[in-house]
Amino acid sequence: MGASVRDNKDRNRFELDVGSEVAFANYRLTPSAVIITHTETPYALRGRGIASDLVKGALDLIRSDGKKVIAGCGFVVDYLDKHPEDADLVA
Repeated sequence: MGASVRDNKDRNRFELDVGSEVAFANYRLTPSAVIITHTETPYALRGRGIASDLVKGALDLIRSDGKKVIAGCGFVVDYLDKHPEDADLVA
């Protein structure tokens, strides 16, 4: 995917632009972890792996910040179950 995930700190969410649409993952911060509370992919984009791309990009950003992640949303729980290579990030 050509687009990259960004951290919109003003809105407390990770965002991924896909055409004119935006997929996002809301989060809350703790001193040592990021709690991803909700992921949303626009209806027209579902089933194309965009939410997985979003979560992977968010995890990469979290890792680069030296933080851990807490899965507060079912999609992120499922993603982490399917991607043991990211287990080091789980708080």
